[in-house]
Amino acid sequence: MTFKTWTRAGVPALLAAAAFALPALAQPDMAPAAASPAAAAVSTVNKGDVSWMMTSTVLVLLMTVPGLALFYGGLVRAKNMLSILMQVLTITAVMMLVWAIYGYSLAFTSGNAFIGGFSKAFLAGVSVDSLADTFTKGVQIPEFVFIAFQMTFAAITPALAIGAFAERMKFPAVILFAVLWVTFVYFPIAHMVWFSEGYLFTLGALDFAGGTVVHINAGVAGLVGCLIVGKRIGYGKEQLPPHSLAFTMVGASLLWVGWFGFNVGSNLEANGLATLVMINTFLATAGAVVGWLVIEWLVRGKPSMLGGASGAVAGLVAITPACGASGPMGAIVLGIVAALICFFFCTAVKNALGYDDSLDVFGVHGIGGIIGAIATGILVSPALGGGGVADYDMAHQVWVQTQATLVTLVWSGVVSAIIFFVLNIIIGLRPSVDVEREGLDINEHGERAYHS
Repeated sequence: MTFKTWTRAGVPALLAAAAFALPALAQPDMAPAAASPAAAAVSTVNKGDVSWMMTSTVLVLLMTVPGLALFYGGLVRAKNMLSILMQVLTITAVMMLVWAIYGYSLAFTSGNAFIGGFSKAFLAGVSVDSLADTFTKGVQIPEFVFIAFQMTFAAITPALAIGAFAERMKFPAVILFAVLWVTFVYFPIAHMVWFSEGYLFTLGALDFAGGTVVHINAGVAGLVGCLIVGKRIGYGKEQLPPHSLAFTMVGASLLWVGWFGFNVGSNLEANGLATLVMINTFLATAGAVVGWLVIEWLVRGKPSMLGGASGAVAGLVAITPACGASGPMGAIVLGIVAALICFFFCTAVKNALGYDDSLDVFGVHGIGGIIGAIATGILVSPALGGGGVADYDMAHQVWVQTQATLVTLVWSGVVSAIIFFVLNIIIGLRPSVDVEREGLDINEHGERAYHS
C-alpha cells in the first residue's frame, strides 16, 4: 500500500491512516540540510515551485501588514488606531529577527520531542545551495525560501494574539510578550506538530497550515492575556464601538487574499494538491461568510459588515488545518459550522462570562482553530470526499486531533499565563488610567491617526 505523504520543513507527514502507522514505518530524517554534490545530482529544484513559494511568502506578509493591521485597526477606537498598527508592525519586524537568530533552529532542527536545538542558530550552515524537501521525493526547494516562508508564520501568530487585549497594554509589554511567547510557546508547538521528532507529529496529528500551531495557540494566549490584563475602562458600562468598519473590511479582504499564501504555500509545491487547497480556501470562507450573515440576520434582525468580515476570518481559520485533507464540499460545511459556533462564542458565551476579548481573538481564532483541528479527522475520510485511504479509521484520527488540540490549549494557556504574570511584575502590563482614557496613540507614540 502506498500513501500520499505531507511534508513540513521538508519532513514527511502522512495523511490519515498513514499517520497511525508512523511508529511502524521507517521514516528517514528529512530535515533540510545543505546539499552535497551527489545529492544535487539526483534532486530537482523546480523554478515554478520556487516562484510560488516566494510569492506565497510575500502573500503571508500581506496578511500581517497591512491586512491584520488594518483589520484590527478598524475595530479599535480612533484614539488607539496607531497603537495597534505600531504593535502589529513592530511585532512583525522583531519576530523576523528572532526567527533568523534562533527561532528556525528551535522549531526545525533535531533536539527532543518538544523543542529543537541550536545547530542552525544565526542560520549557521544555510547557503544558497541548501535545500529543503517537498511533498515529492527528490523534489526540493531552496532552504532560504522555506525559512522565509515559515518566518512569516512566526511573525503573524503573536500579532494575532494581541487583538484580545488591544487598547489597554503598554507598548514595551506587548513587544516583550511577543518575544517571550514565541520562544516558549510558538517554537515548541511548531516543533511538536511539524517536525519529525515532535511529540504531536509522532502521534500522527494532522495540521496542514497551522490550526494548532497558529490559531489555537494565538487564541488561547489572547484569552489568557485579556483575563490577566483585565477589562478596558468602561467595558460593559459604555459603548466601545469600532471606529472604522471600512478599514476592517479592507483588512479582512487582504487577509483572505494573503491566506492563499498561508494555506496553498504550505503545500511547498505548485501541483495538483495545491489546487485542492486553493479551492477549499475559497469555499470554506464563502460558506462561513454566508453562515455568519444568516445566523446574525435571524438572531439580530440585520446582517452586518462586521459579521461578514468576522465570518470570513472564521472560515479561513477553520479550513487552515484541513485544507489539504478535505474535499471541496466538506470545506463548505466546515465553513458554515465554524461560523455558527464562532458567532455563538463571540456573542452569547463572551457576554455570559463577561471577559473582554477586545477583537474576539479567542472567539474566532481559538474556537475556529479547535473546530478545524478536530474536524480534520472527520473531513479526511474518503467517504466524505477527503484524501484518506479506503480503510480510514475516523474515530482514531479524531482522537489524535483532539489530543493535539488539548496539548496546544494547555501548553499555550499555562506558559502564556506565566509570561504575563512575570511581565506584570517586572515592567507592568497596563498604562495609567489617564493614559488609557486619553488613548495610547498620543501617549505612547506621540501621534494621532486623525486630526480634527
